[in-house]
Amino acid sequence: MAAATNNKDTYRATAVFLVVMGVLYLVDKLISFSSMGASWVMQKDMMLLYASAVFLWFKRDKSVGIILAGIWLIQNIGLVIALLGQMSAYLLPAALLLVGILLYFLSSR
Repeated sequence: MAAATNNKDTYRATAVFLVVMGVLYLVDKLISFSSMGASWVMQKDMMLLYASAVFLWFKRDKSVGIILAGIWLIQNIGLVIALLGQMSAYLLPAALLLVGILLYFLSSR
């Protein structure tokens, strides 16, 4: 029974993601985000971020959303470091250590 619920969540999240992407493409064709100075909305790597947000929101098992967000973060590490500025020298290593320790303890349970 849990597997059926998991598939239902996956189908729902996939459907919502496809609807969101369809709406974004339609709005881009009608208004053109680049003419409004928001060309980043339709960049390919942003699709991962949209998918991760939808899967985190609509799916009970958050692993797919977390993995997609992690892939987006790795692809855009330069952007993240630029946004953090000087703090990135300390926050990024601290975050990596914290996530690594957390994953180690979760895996040893």
